[in-house]
Amino acid sequence: MSRVPAAATPKPRKRFVTRKRVALAFAALLVAGSAVPLAGAGWIHAKAQLAQVLLERSWQARLAGVEEVGAKPWPWADMAPVARLQVPRLAVDQIVLAGASGRSLAFGPGHLTGTALPGERGNSVITGHRDTHFDFIGELKTGDTFRLQRPDGTWVRYRVTGGEVVDARTAQLVDTPDRSAVTLVTCWPFNSRDYNQPWRYAVFGEEIGEAIGEEIVKGYSTLGYRTVVLLP
Repeated sequence: MSRVPAAATPKPRKRFVTRKRVALAFAALLVAGSAVPLAGAGWIHAKAQLAQVLLERSWQARLAGVEEVGAKPWPWADMAPVARLQVPRLAVDQIVLAGASGRSLAFGPGHLTGTALPGERGNSVITGHRDTHFDFIGELKTGDTFRLQRPDGTWVRYRVTGGEVVDARTAQLVDTPDRSAVTLVTCWPFNSRDYNQPWRYAVFGEEIGEAIGEEIVKGYSTLGYRTVVLLP
């Protein structure tokens, strides 16, 4: 009598998760977090870090030539990246978003509309929350260097010339049409839980050259200008 072979035990099927599916999962988590109030500051930091994962992919698209409107970090986003900000001494590496609305600042530092684009001539104002992306601002010192990457891939280097506490109700923005300057802004005092304070801490940066990799290919001094900031 011939034996009937036992049925082979079916092997579990492997599940493959695409990058797109992961990105959508991250995006869903971010939106859920913005709709449901969760206690503690831990969620705020987690959301900010998750957003930078998606923004990194979006920035790579910008570097590849995708226009701002087509490089949204998630399908329903109303903002897109316009620059990359790095502060080597503090190991800061962040994607800068278009606009400084509350929606933008929840996910990353934002470029203030109406000021020069990051890395271009004029005074570019970049803002961020003091308790998430711009929690490093208080550690910047005169003489520190930072750099911005434009969508064309060019890096522009800046030197910190100082910092100042300003009153958002009376401060004014001084333009620098003949040179590139950057003003990094966050709320002040740094450890305050009062979000209605009019005070802002502004750090001023002067361009010291455009760089490809680490090589400076041009540079000029912008010493002697004074910048104050008006924020909404």
